Amino acid sequence: MGEIVGRQPVIEALRSGQEINKILVAKGSRQGSIREIIALAREKGIVVSEVERALLDKLSAGGNHQGVLAQVAGTAYVELEDLLRRPEGSDWAPFLVLLDGIQDPHNLGSIIRSGEAMGIDGVIIPKRRAVPVTQTVMKSSAGAANYLPVCRVANLANTIDVLKQAGYWIAGADMEGDPVFSQDLTGPIGLVIGSEGSGLSRLVKEKCDFLISVPMRGRINSLNASVAAALLMFEAVRQRGMLS
Repeated sequence: MGEIVGRQPVIEALRSGQEINKILVAKGSRQGSIREIIALAREKGIVVSEVERALLDKLSAGGNHQGVLAQVAGTAYVELEDLLRRPEGSDWAPFLVLLDGIQDPHNLGSIIRSGEAMGIDGVIIPKRRAVPVTQTVMKSSAGAANYLPVCRVANLANTIDVLKQAGYWIAGADMEGDPVFSQDLTGPIGLVIGSEGSGLSRLVKEKCDFLISVPMRGRINSLNASVAAALLMFEAVRQRGMLS
């Protein structure tokens, strides 16, 4: 069993229809968005229990639960085949983000949040040497992980081969890449973001069709992984004319 902590993530979990076993609310917390959570839970027939705040502190491992915690069955990852199955009537080319060894759950949550906001089709993460979708990821995504499909794969390099066979162009984020503004990102794209420390792994980098970067003028020549991902996603969406 997993937990979703924090008011907004719990609200989004309720709105998205995610399966929730029980909601725990700190005693005396009945104001503001807590009232909305209780009302939504009752509408869906979900049990709400009032508990001591100390229990929430323990279950959330000291996280900022804001007086509420939802107990869920666990993260439901999607299969790659399902991710590649495009919904009928989609008005733009497929757009996936692949994460090559992201270790920080806050970065993963932020990337999922940005991806959902940009309307991408899903995020692909490896099963090994990478953070899974945890409660910290859920909270960092502000509930976006309830809406954006996340797929876990055994081998990212092999997955890239599958995407290429499906017609995707693979763009790797790399400081040595061409400026993103000079590349055409309007077709089916798989954007690969490397790990926080070492960037793209050698094999994954070799499998990319081209490399892209965010031009910078300052003295710091690198960006946080989640910030770089957001900027690159934004440019792809801008090119597709979806921001007008």
